[in-house]
Amino acid sequence: MAKISKKIKRSLGQGKKRKKTPPLQKTFQQALTLHQAGRLPQAEALYRQVLAAEPDHPDALHYLGILAHQVGKHEIAVELINKALILKPDSAEAHLNLGNALKDQGKLDEAAASYRSAITLQPHNANTHLNLGNTFLEQGKLVEAAGSYRQAITLQPDFADAYYNLGITLKAQAKLEEAVVSYRQAITLQPDNPNTHLNLGNTLLDQGKLDEAEASYQRALDLKPDFAMAHYNLGNVYKEQYRLGEAVASYHKALTFQPDYADAILNLGNALKDQGRLDEAIASYRRVLAMEPYYVQAHSNLLFCLNYFSGVTQEEIYNESLHWAERFARFCQTDTPTFANILKTDRKLRVGYVSPDFRVHSVAFFIGPIIREHNRERIEVFCYANVKKPDTVTERLQAEADHYSSTDGIKPEAVADSIKNDRIDILVDLAGHTNNNNLPVFARKPAPVQVTWLGYPNTTGLRYMDYRLTDAIADPEGEADKLHSERLLRLEHGFLCYQPLASAPEVAPSPCREHGQITFASFNNLTKVTPEVIKVWAEILHAVPDSRLLLKATQLADDHTRDRIGEMFVQEGIGPERLEMHSRLPNPADHLELYSMVDIGLDPFPYNGTTTTCEALWMGVPVVTLLGNRHAGRVGASILHRTGLEELIARSVDGYIKMARSLAGDLERLQEMRFSLRSRLQESELMNSRLFTDHLEDVYLQIWRKYCESMRAIQ
Repeated sequence: MAKISKKIKRSLGQGKKRKKTPPLQKTFQQALTLHQAGRLPQAEALYRQVLAAEPDHPDALHYLGILAHQVGKHEIAVELINKALILKPDSAEAHLNLGNALKDQGKLDEAAASYRSAITLQPHNANTHLNLGNTFLEQGKLVEAAGSYRQAITLQPDFADAYYNLGITLKAQAKLEEAVVSYRQAITLQPDNPNTHLNLGNTLLDQGKLDEAEASYQRALDLKPDFAMAHYNLGNVYKEQYRLGEAVASYHKALTFQPDYADAILNLGNALKDQGRLDEAIASYRRVLAMEPYYVQAHSNLLFCLNYFSGVTQEEIYNESLHWAERFARFCQTDTPTFANILKTDRKLRVGYVSPDFRVHSVAFFIGPIIREHNRERIEVFCYANVKKPDTVTERLQAEADHYSSTDGIKPEAVADSIKNDRIDILVDLAGHTNNNNLPVFARKPAPVQVTWLGYPNTTGLRYMDYRLTDAIADPEGEADKLHSERLLRLEHGFLCYQPLASAPEVAPSPCREHGQITFASFNNLTKVTPEVIKVWAEILHAVPDSRLLLKATQLADDHTRDRIGEMFVQEGIGPERLEMHSRLPNPADHLELYSMVDIGLDPFPYNGTTTTCEALWMGVPVVTLLGNRHAGRVGASILHRTGLEELIARSVDGYIKMARSLAGDLERLQEMRFSLRSRLQESELMNSRLFTDHLEDVYLQIWRKYCESMRAIQ
């Protein structure tokens, strides 16, 4: 976090002094000397001695006020300095110090007025411009703050503090390149300030310049080895680079120096989750919540993590979701929401989609075709995107939507106000409890009808989330309805509509034909590859002699994680020669090309793949899935059902193993599927974006009609 310089700007003993009787003058000078030396009790005694002899001594009142401010007695400081100004109103120094005392009281408007008075009397004092800038920064007046800092630099070109705080302001304005320049200038002038290196690192991290950010944090730690915030942010760099073992070590180091550092504990949990150490991740999230019970993202992360455990029941997740809502949502909505939307069903509906994932992300493969296909005579499309790093997919979706608003860095209440002002009829959440989610916006009920869909495989627990879109296979009627806070709407043609990558390579021949051995694979997020999954996959490898398993996941860039996964397979009797591990490939087409090395995909459980399953089928690779007992474990079945591949859906672990073994033993069947799957997908409901979107619009109209009827009944 940025740290604003809080130095008390003062010029003790400077300025013109009134002519006084020599003994009183001598006492006052002695008080100043003691004050400058930091001997505050002795200085205070002498100031009071002067005032006892001359109660209207303005300088003694002024400096006694400065002393009171220094020891935290801000109200007394303001009283004393105001008395001094009555006697000597043209003292720029007194106006400056009055501003300092008022600022530390939190009286920012009054402080700014005092600084302006000081500048009027003494316009060339760089310190006063700096302090005025600090006040503006605390008020969120970023343009005014930057102007004050620049004025201070103009007056004092070697003013490191002004460059530092200008960097903070520019970063807050998202002017990252200018902020970097400002921080670097501050470092040139004051190279040994660890805070400046920290903030430079933060800005470089936001720019995605990870190596440079790492160097900045390391320099901060060279200067201050116990700098918990620098250890934490260094961990964030490592996590971004998927150097997960180093990230975990850095978070632990931060916690060594600051055990109650909630953000470090949270991100430690995230890194542990990425490593597949789910029990430890859960413990971290619960540790954060024990310290800060209302840390909303920590509780969402806990909920998301619970979905990876086969031993956690849907009822447990449901109850934890309600607990989340009870804890957080009640602070977001105090009044019964009212709306100015026109209660007509024969007009164009205004539908808003809210997501942090309008970018290169799995969600974009499924929401992209919907935004493009919406009938603009029926639906007006609004996108609210809290996307931190926009990319080419962001640009495409922005062009295809009727209205697109970036909400990154904007507070939930302001986003909710914007949505309400846009008179959105149906607001659709695409993130649930995933990272950077928007549930605090939905908790404020900015739209008459609110729907969750796509990005998260479970209930939000939120009272004001009216519906959740799913289908009859992912969430069969009955038990699932009881364990959702939302009403489940089952879409007739499935809850997914897939759009493959346009640059996907052609389907390659079955690799087993060339290599004489079967290659199984999973390209899923490694968090889904739990010890239970590894045990079952190892049994499949034992059942199919000479077969191999190819794993591809971003987390496999981390040596600690690769070693851990390899050791878990060794414990199941599978040596490293039968495993091949790949990390992220920068080019999406190269990622798909890797399927040319795969014969059969293995879907993890209890949290199935979604995009990975669709991609595998598109590249001619059949995927064996295990039907689970809740949505996350039934997505594979939903996809395979929509593409006419029900024979690849296993009902038990034994059935899953037998199915994989049977498929591996039928090379003719594999070859036939290899070259028919792509056309099968193209002809299926899964990729019929027009059919899917038409039905989705009918559902939107249906729930809007129901809302209008309920409101008319009340009226």
